Amino acid sequence: MEFREYAVDILLTTILLISTLFLALRFWQDRLIAIATAAMILSLWGLLLSLHMRMLALEQDAVARERTLRASLEEISSRTVRKHDMALTHLDELIAEFSRRAYR
Repeated sequence: MEFREYAVDILLTTILLISTLFLALRFWQDRLIAIATAAMILSLWGLLLSLHMRMLALEQDAVARERTLRASLEEISSRTVRKHDMALTHLDELIAEFSRRAYR
């Protein structure tokens, strides 16, 4: 994957980290509030990262299924064309045989 695809994620993560630091510095008088705030924001970041990874996995799965489906459809199409050609050949042979019998 390219860097451009992750640029927005990196930017949002940086903003989240900076805001966490400023928020923790603001509440630094009470260390328990600062630690709880940092833990909450980091868990939110982890949740968003986990969601992003799941969405990437779903996207890759959808692409793989699309490829498989496309290959199956192409094979079905080629089989159908072969069966159609065989049926037409058989019909042509039957018509030729009936034509020969009619002229005798």
